[in-house]
Amino acid sequence: MTPFQYMKWPLVVTFIGLFLGAWLGWATTGTFEGMLIVLIICAVLSVLEISLSFDNAIVNANKLKQMTPVWQKRFLTWGILIAVFGMRILFPLIIVAVAAKIGPFAALKLAASDPQQYATIMHDAHLGIAAFGGTFLMMVALAFFFDEDKDIHWLPMIENHVSRLASIRGVEIAFVLLLALLFSSFLEGEERMTFITAALYGLLTFLIVDVLGNIMDRVGETMNGAARGGLGAFLYLEVLDASFSFDGVIGAFALTQNLFVIAIGLGIGAMYVRSMTIMLVEKGTLTQYKFLEHGAFYAILILSVIMYAQALVHVPEVLTGLGGAAIIGVAFWSSVRHARATS
Repeated sequence: MTPFQYMKWPLVVTFIGLFLGAWLGWATTGTFEGMLIVLIICAVLSVLEISLSFDNAIVNANKLKQMTPVWQKRFLTWGILIAVFGMRILFPLIIVAVAAKIGPFAALKLAASDPQQYATIMHDAHLGIAAFGGTFLMMVALAFFFDEDKDIHWLPMIENHVSRLASIRGVEIAFVLLLALLFSSFLEGEERMTFITAALYGLLTFLIVDVLGNIMDRVGETMNGAARGGLGAFLYLEVLDASFSFDGVIGAFALTQNLFVIAIGLGIGAMYVRSMTIMLVEKGTLTQYKFLEHGAFYAILILSVIMYAQALVHVPEVLTGLGGAAIIGVAFWSSVRHARATS
């Protein structure tokens, strides 16, 4: 099969998703500019989801090789339903419900029938989301760069020094806590407490997800042949997929608070990730884009700082989205140049 054939269904989903995004933008704003902004956000979210989940596709491809053909097919069919409708739709709804302190059905009803009131509730809850999401995303990015075993550097002048600091235990946690305290110092009273509390929960959530990922890695290494090829491997990959998608879901709130825009953008990206997984399994090859992952984590880092800044000032969503997309684009271009130079 050609790469285009692998991407046939994702392209169909992209067309449908962008059409729905454009319609949603027009329906909610009534202006061409508003429609264009929503369309751009959907596109940027899908690109960001693809970049953030690129390593997910590689991990899934390696695990899928050990599974029976029947369970491979089930993961690539049932798994996409869980990935798109579970983590990319239901999970953001839970985040909104918890942050706004309302029930999930009430949050969904508000998002669909009374977007103005929904926006008001989200505006009131945005401080906690910004602190929680910013902390989680910052830890995701720093965990990638603060790695003493990391030997591939896109920007050596920066990444060489950062990777050396990784030998200092807990350095990234200290950095995030200091930054959270710095931003909270510009807030007062209840807002300061809300920011600090949400930031601590964000840090705790990252540590729990990290521990869970390590446990699942060890379980995967010790699984017997039957579990590796069947239900055990299926459940293992679903948990891994949820862990990988968490940063993308949180990062989406830096671009928009609209539940349906998040679902459209991340859903499109998830389709491409699944198709890349199939292609990697069937062709037996990995990615040639060496620095694309670096660009994604730089984009995550910038998103995290922007989410912190949004607790103090308004940052236009288009600026945020285009900045992240630009970094990923430069990383892609650098990867292509590197591949040509070494070929």
